[in-house]
Amino acid sequence: MTTMEKQRHIVIVGAGQAGYSVATSLRRKGFGGRISLFGNEDLPPYQRPALSKAFLLGKIDRERLLLKPATSYAEEQVALVLGETVEALHPARREIIVSGEVVTYDDLVLATGAEPRRLPDVDANALHVLRGFADAERLGAALHPGRRLLIIGGGYIGLETAAVARAKGLDVTVLEAAPRILQRVAAPETSDYFRALHVERGVTIIEGVSMKSLTVADEVRTVTLSDGRRLDADIVVLGIGVSPRTELAERAGITVDNGIVVDAQGRTSEPNVWAVGDCCSFPYQGRRIRLESIPNAIDQAGVVAGALLGADERYEAQPWFWSDQYEVKLQTAGLNIGYDRTIVATRGGDSRSCAVWYFRGATAIAVDAINDARTYMAARRAFQLDKAPTYDEIARATAEPNLRPAG
Repeated sequence: MTTMEKQRHIVIVGAGQAGYSVATSLRRKGFGGRISLFGNEDLPPYQRPALSKAFLLGKIDRERLLLKPATSYAEEQVALVLGETVEALHPARREIIVSGEVVTYDDLVLATGAEPRRLPDVDANALHVLRGFADAERLGAALHPGRRLLIIGGGYIGLETAAVARAKGLDVTVLEAAPRILQRVAAPETSDYFRALHVERGVTIIEGVSMKSLTVADEVRTVTLSDGRRLDADIVVLGIGVSPRTELAERAGITVDNGIVVDAQGRTSEPNVWAVGDCCSFPYQGRRIRLESIPNAIDQAGVVAGALLGADERYEAQPWFWSDQYEVKLQTAGLNIGYDRTIVATRGGDSRSCAVWYFRGATAIAVDAINDARTYMAARRAFQLDKAPTYDEIARATAEPNLRPAG
């Protein structure tokens, strides 16, 4: 290793899964220079998906959330700086400002993640969000049996929270402004499955109605709906999605379009500045997308780390996601953008196990496998090998197919 390589300083802003993965991948690939990892939370990098599942249920504690012991960062010569916010970025001078202090870099990786969307004109202290450890800790302390919980937003985070709350004995209502839950991410068939599941468990689901206002009196939250109804709740959770954290990049003049714009190796519009994970948008099958998932953060981080060290690999996303609700596991392979029809395939007559296949034209582009790990693994493998099944193949393999167009 040359003296120049030893002196090279790679700074990573954001100590979530993406930033952590860049740091560990750099060391795994043999980088011997300096690595500084800055996080604005006090906790070392941890598993974020578990917050709305095992952590809220009390099945794992703070230490088991950690991606690795805090002591290992020093052992791997990664300078982990926690509880600090990066205030400014000056690409021309290759420096960032942290708590008023200047930190110089040779290369900078932005892994700033995303933050929960808020409602205008609503006191943030009157409701909960669920994104970071402090959010989960605060919400978990409020989830007591018999309390009334209102969840605004019927996406996966909202539904996972609903499942945990019902398991803890709370009275749960989910309010979704769109005509159906999961509308942004899934087909009507998947929405129908999870609606029935939650209703069966005692959750009240209200669709096609939004929140008009929220007031607090004597610790009771009263929500007025767009149809004039009023709901009283002890706890209100806001789960209406997230927005990429791009402010630092924008102020520095870096190009942003639904995230920090990067190429297939993670380069931004500024030399020596890279971006990875939830905060960035990247090329995918002729369009530009942003993926909010742990697999994307890990895989993209590996490509960025390699590019930092001179490799020419391009990131080819292989999207997959999962959600746990009650005893049901949803595993999604592929991305259903632009699908025009679906097939629902059941396995062995088990109504709790099925797969919703998405097609664009004649070719499968994604599948929601519900309690069906075998279909999920086969589909994921097929997509990776560019051997996606056709509509006719899935229809023939399905004993009693439920065929319908998208809508």
